[in-house]
Amino acid sequence: MSQFALRIPDSLTAYAKELAREDNVSLNQFIVLALAEKVSALKTETFFRERAERANPEKALNILNSVTKTPTIAGDELA
Repeated sequence: MSQFALRIPDSLTAYAKELAREDNVSLNQFIVLALAEKVSALKTETFFRERAERANPEKALNILNSVTKTPTIAGDELA
């Protein structure tokens, strides 16, 4: 585990403390979770961008066009 000195503006610290208290976690845990969420979001975006670059739209459309039409099952209708 690493330690990292972090300077946070007072107003942001106060808001983060309030949210941490509402979530029943320490400020440290709140900040770690917030960082983990941000890292996860960025890694997910990168994953899907790389995946999209390998996509073959023509092949995907062929697959979709090969699906037979079947009646909608009760409860699965579009709103």
